Amino acid sequence: MTTTPILAMLNFNEPFTLETDAFGEGIGVVLTQQGRPIAFMSRALGVVKRSWSTYAKEMLAILQAMHTWRLYLLGRKIFIQTDQRILKYFMEQRIRTPEQQNRVANCWVTTM
Repeated sequence: MTTTPILAMLNFNEPFTLETDAFGEGIGVVLTQQGRPIAFMSRALGVVKRSWSTYAKEMLAILQAMHTWRLYLLGRKIFIQTDQRILKYFMEQRIRTPEQQNRVANCWVTTM
C-alpha cells in the first residue's frame, strides 16, 4: 500500500530542490524543500521531442520547471537532482549546436 504525498508549505528561507526525470514520452519534475514535495509538474512530449536524447529531455525538464516556478525560484538557492551526470558540467561545456545556444541563453541559474 502506498500513501498519498501531502504538499508542504513554501518556506522562502530554505533552498529549493528540483528533482527531474525524463522518460520515453514525457518529462516530470518535483519541486521540494527539505525532502517534502511543494509542487509537481509533468508534460507529455510531442513526436519530435520524443526522439531527443535523454540528456536533451532532462535539460528540457529543468528549463520547463524553472520557467513554471520562476517566481518562487528567482534569487533563491536551487539544487537540481537528475540522473544525467553530464548536466553537472552543462555550463562548462563547449557550445556547438543551435539547440545548446538556445538553452544557455534561457538558463539563468548560476553554477556553484
